[in-house]
Parts: sequence; structure tokens; C-alpha cells
Amino acid sequence: MKEYGYYQSNADHTLFLKRRNGLVTCLIIYVDDMIIIGNDVEEIARLKKNLFSKFEMKDLGNLKYFLGIEVLRSKRGIFICQKKYVLDLLAETGLIDCKPADTPMVVNHNLHMELNGELTNKERYQWLVGKLVYLSHTRPDIAYVVGVVSQFMHQPQVAHMEAAQRILRYLKGTAGHGVLFKANGHLNVELYTDADLARDKGNRRSTSGYFSLVGGNLVTWRSKKQKVVALSSAEVEFTGIARGLSEVLWIMKLLEDIGFS
Repeated sequence: MKEYGYYQSNADHTLFLKRRNGLVTCLIIYVDDMIIIGNDVEEIARLKKNLFSKFEMKDLGNLKYFLGIEVLRSKRGIFICQKKYVLDLLAETGLIDCKPADTPMVVNHNLHMELNGELTNKERYQWLVGKLVYLSHTRPDIAYVVGVVSQFMHQPQVAHMEAAQRILRYLKGTAGHGVLFKANGHLNVELYTDADLARDKGNRRSTSGYFSLVGGNLVTWRSKKQKVVALSSAEVEFTGIARGLSEVLWIMKLLEDIGFS
């Protein structure tokens, strides 16, 4: 890519960019799958030709499916989801005909490591939670609950497996949910953070979360337990804000690399 005049983004090392005559071309790569996007039609055609001369490749046309993520276009905007991924997961777990749950987790779940709690199949649990972690790339509605069940990977108990299976039952009724990106006439960057205090009964650590919007569209979200025990709600909130600020600074750096100040 550098040979063709592209430079590697410092914000994302899998992203290569080239600016020419006020236009931009981007290539983002994951192992041997890549997406080419931009507004420089001539450069995109040249890049494809150059890559085809170096590697045995296929041009699959407009982006429709990438690493289990479906991309749909309409007059309203671009919609991404993982419906096929959800249905395949339900089939693999034998829950394709299950009764859907209204919510991904019970309110005030209070999940923790119970003393002498009955253990469940560790490998099966880790496989299931790993699948759910990948699904949360297009499902902000399960980000928090997946963060909760992923805390028990080392020694999962029956209660934890039941919580993970409830997420699957919730997905049964919401398989087609995803994220819509549309033009809102601006590229403002916004970030919201929140945190709870000492929610974890086992070690009294707190959970903080954030989500970010670019141009009014949801682009990143995360929920994660904090690394240290906070001594006040103010400390919890500041820790959450610090994580959110690092995220929004990264987004701004990425936008600058693409060409938006």
C-alpha cells in the first residue's frame, strides 16, 4: 500500500489512506478481507488494478456482507446487522424454536460467584460468550449484559449459563436489530458516559460505560468493569469520563486522518 502512495493511519493500523485533488480513498483490511471506500473513483479503480496484479483476488462489488456483518442500503441510510449470525447461533445452541425474552437480562440481576455454586460446562460457556462478544459489534442493546456474563469465563456457574441463555432468548425476538447510519447534515462528535458504584458483590468494583455519536450516528459503545475499587461515586464517574475521553480523542484522530477536522 505504501508503494502505491498510501499512508498507514496512526489511529487504526489496519487503515490505509490516500488523498488526491481534495478526494480521499481508504482501504481497511482484516487478515485477507478488505473494504475499499472513498470519493476518488479513478484512484479506487487504479488501486483494484494494482492489487489484482499482485494477489489472486475477487471483487465482490458493493459491500453486502463482511465478517458476519450484513450491510443494507436504502434511501434512509446504511443499516448494519448480524441477523444470519444470530439465527446460526440459535440453531447451534438448539434454541431456534425457544420462547423469546422481552429483555436481555433480569432487572437488578445481582450475578456473582456464589460460594459452593453449581458449576457448568466451562468450554461451552466460553464458546457461547465469545460468540456474544462478537455479536455486540452491531448490537449496543446487549453490550452491558455481555460484559456482565464475560466476567465469569474462568469458572462459570449454572446461574451464569442461564443468564447467557436468556440473552439468546432475547435475540430470538430481535434477530433483525442493528444500527442505522444516516446523513444528518453535520459531523459533530458527541460522547456520553455513565457508571455505577460497587455493583459487583464479589469484589465491590464498579462498572463504567460510554457511547459515542458522529454526525448523530452511533459508532462506538462499551461497558466494562473498572480495574480498581472506587471509594466514592465521584471517583467512579471521573474514571468513566476518562475512559470516554480517550475514546472520543481516538475518534477525532481517526476523522482527522480521513480528512475531517
